[in-house]
This record gives sequence, C-alpha cells and structure tokens, in this order.
Amino acid sequence: MAEKNDHFPGFIAQFRKIGQTALGALQNRGELFAVEWQEAKIRTTEILFWTFATAILAMAGLLLLTATIILLFPADLRIYVFGGFTLLYFIGAVVAFFNVKALLKHEAFSESISQVRKDSVWLESLQ
Repeated sequence: MAEKNDHFPGFIAQFRKIGQTALGALQNRGELFAVEWQEAKIRTTEILFWTFATAILAMAGLLLLTATIILLFPADLRIYVFGGFTLLYFIGAVVAFFNVKALLKHEAFSESISQVRKDSVWLESLQ
C-alpha cells in the first residue's frame, strides 16, 4: 500500500504540471490574439483613412476634369454639357446605390451559420 501512495502524488504532480503548461499555452495564445487584434484594428483604421483620402482626391480630380471639359465648349453649349455630366453622374450614383444595397442583403457568415444549424439538427437526430 505504501508503494501505491508514493506513485499517486507523482501522478497528481504530473497532472498539475500538464495543466499548468496547457494554461500557459492558452494564455500565450490569448495574448498573441490580443496583439494581433490590435494590429488588425490599426491596419483597418489606416485602410479606411487612405480609402477616404483616395475617394476625396478622386472626386476633386473628377470635378476639375468635368469643369475643364465644360469650359472647353462654347458658352451657348455649356449648359447641355453640364446637363450631360449631371445625368452621367446621377446614373452612376443610382447603379452604385443598388450595388451597395445588394451587398448589404448578404448575411455575414451565412455558410458557417448554415453548417452549425446542420450540426444541431444532426445532433438532435442522435437522441
């Protein structure tokens, strides 16, 4: 009996060491995830800033190009050219609006949600 008691504390100590190692690895992974999450947030902010700057500068360039083209026409035709550009930009805005609307209808993680639902149905069928 004394020999069994000697081995039992060793088993508990080994089990405790394995648990501590697993918890340490889990904590390490959690800290790594937190750092990567911060980096992803900073990168996303930078991308949004540069995307916004690009859009503003592109619109300013398009506006100046449009004004230049309009001014190249004789004064009596400028109103028609202006109306043509207005119509062109309005059509582009409507197309962009409907594209954004269609993209927003798409449910995020729809395939993952579908798989979880299938797994749930399968688990319920086992009972």
